[in-house]
Amino acid sequence: MRLLQDSATGLYINGRWQESDFRIEVTNKYTGAVLRTVAAANPAAIDDAVAAAQSAFRTPIPAHERSAILRRTAELIREHRGDFARMIAQEGGKPLKDASLEVNRALETLSLSAEEARRIHGETIPFDAAPGSENRMGFTLRVPKGVVAAIAPFNFPINLVVHKVGPAIAAGCPVILKPATTTPLTAVMLAETLEAAGLPPGYFNLVVGPGGEIGDYLVQHPGIRMVTFTGSPPVGEHIRAIAGLKEVVLELGNNSGNIVHSDADWKTAARILAQKAYGSAGQFCISVQRIFVHQPIFDAFSRAFLDETAKLKVGDPLDPTVDVGPLITEGEAARVKDWVDEALAEGAQLLGGGERRGSVVLPTVLTDVRPDMKVVQQEVFGPVASLIAYDTFEEALERLNDSAYGLQAGVFTNDVGRAWQAARTIECGGVIINDSSAYRADLMPYGGVRMSGIGREGPRYAVEEMTELRTVVFNL
Repeated sequence: MRLLQDSATGLYINGRWQESDFRIEVTNKYTGAVLRTVAAANPAAIDDAVAAAQSAFRTPIPAHERSAILRRTAELIREHRGDFARMIAQEGGKPLKDASLEVNRALETLSLSAEEARRIHGETIPFDAAPGSENRMGFTLRVPKGVVAAIAPFNFPINLVVHKVGPAIAAGCPVILKPATTTPLTAVMLAETLEAAGLPPGYFNLVVGPGGEIGDYLVQHPGIRMVTFTGSPPVGEHIRAIAGLKEVVLELGNNSGNIVHSDADWKTAARILAQKAYGSAGQFCISVQRIFVHQPIFDAFSRAFLDETAKLKVGDPLDPTVDVGPLITEGEAARVKDWVDEALAEGAQLLGGGERRGSVVLPTVLTDVRPDMKVVQQEVFGPVASLIAYDTFEEALERLNDSAYGLQAGVFTNDVGRAWQAARTIECGGVIINDSSAYRADLMPYGGVRMSGIGREGPRYAVEEMTELRTVVFNL
């Protein structure tokens, strides 16, 4: 199989690549060089994609075939994982070591989705427990909801995509994928791979275009039964407002809080937190942002954290030794630098970094921050972390919860009582003990509360979101 063939335009509908009157340039995020142009969708193309998906839905694929297709897809990606990793590094700016890890995780996500395709089932219902229903018996079926619109972000252009596409195919739902316009080439490669794996036409369709135009049209389309979106809270709120009665799953932002108590192995915590604050240039929802450190160890932890940060290599993401690459655009890098400068003007102290070089922002460490500063209150989505001292564990829990977000949090402590207190108290979708907020296994339920979203991802849980219960009753 050869990837990114000349015929692969970026607009893939009903098993065929199509052209359009408008094309989008995709650039190398470190050098700025144009990698390729892709065909952009218009409303007519969305109509065609929905019609193709609806037609495919009327020809169900048996569960064992869906499972086999997903396994073949994983095998083909494994054969070409170097190609996928290099493309992620180029179009997404992610360091090659992180891009390679992402591809490996995508293989796991597809394999888990293949397993879930064989596990979809209902349950029997004891109707004789209801007076007057003694002669009835019945059960539930889990049936696919219908056509799924999957809107994916730039920061994980293969794994977050297959977290939507894999469960949709496993559930028997045709899917229309709209990847980020900044990173569509990895999705083009996935489309070629799914086709080579034997997925029938119409079950996967790829459309590229601006979210405010193509995305809105897709979300509002009456032929769509479910929308799954990963991105910013404002866009998530907009999608929920315009989606009508469609099922909506939203995985949104976070300003990930992490607690390091004095009874923990704080040197190990410093190493882990530095890696997870600046990996992928901090451009993922559970990237470490707020670090609450017990006062007795604050100075020693700060020195250790700065030492670990200084070990990180910044530069070209295609260099396998680089840890921190560029942000997705120079405009985003400028925004992050503006937020840091604003915090410094308001009294924060700079312990390290704070410099921008084009689209690259050096790993930045702040302290003496206030809760109302953007770098604390909002999601930075860049390589910036703030060290915040606290006196009591209860104070740390309260300050961590002082957020509009609630995706994941990390807590470092060797006291079981404190660990349980954190698990009960922290208002997040995930509480990670003795690891950072950035930990995620692809089989776990993943999602947040409040401004961090609604619904859960992870193949098993996504399949549940993409299917609905049908009750069957026999009157005997």
